[in-house]
Amino acid sequence: MEMSSIHVSWVSSFCLCLPNSSRFEASKISSQFKPLNATPVKGTKHYLVKFPRERTRTRATLDDVERDQLSSTPLLVEDEKEVEKSVKVLKNAAKTRKVAAEEVLSALSVIEKAKVDPSGFFETLGGKESPGRTWMLIFTAEKQLKGGRYFPLTAVQRFDAAAKRIENGVYLGPIGQLTFEGRLSWKNRILAFIFENLLIKVGPLKPLQISLGKKEDKEPSTKDPFFIWFYVDEEIAVARGRSGGTAFWCRCHRVSN
Repeated sequence: MEMSSIHVSWVSSFCLCLPNSSRFEASKISSQFKPLNATPVKGTKHYLVKFPRERTRTRATLDDVERDQLSSTPLLVEDEKEVEKSVKVLKNAAKTRKVAAEEVLSALSVIEKAKVDPSGFFETLGGKESPGRTWMLIFTAEKQLKGGRYFPLTAVQRFDAAAKRIENGVYLGPIGQLTFEGRLSWKNRILAFIFENLLIKVGPLKPLQISLGKKEDKEPSTKDPFFIWFYVDEEIAVARGRSGGTAFWCRCHRVSN
């Protein structure tokens, strides 16, 4: 995906649009977030921002998951070994960002097709207590895994399973930050969410908070943006977004500047 005067990178069910005329380099982004159990790229600090993408037909994707991926069919021994190999590939990719995109895409394909038990996914993603856990976005793939790339910006998601909250932000060091925050719901392996607040910070200026409107009695559902999670452990997580794109994250924690 080429950068243009308006940098556009879509991740799963979201579109990220930031004005820039050149490629962002991870090494130029400040280290506000640090990967857990992985060696970070120099100076990386990550936060994931998500904007609802265009309204597209997604029922087929969701039906496939409900019919196949949500089944209780246990993994075959061969499948388990393949998943283990693929997970190692992704963890190496998170540590080095040097694993070829083709290898990452192949690993994602294996993990998507495997019927990994999702019963512990949500607690692993969001922890047992607030404020939950943060996950660094590493790699994004196109629909049907036809292509993909390492995500070049500082991008992280925070999931809070106890409070059922989600936070997504993009951090550009001294330039500023953009953060969305809202509610989430979890069913089987599907995490749906609704954003309620937007926080914009430019340079040293005071942050500006904007309300996106609250839908008090509406629990997030598959009519809203959602992720379908295929794999989650203490180090990495793999999911497909509403539009069909797949991504994987590395567990991280926030550190002082």
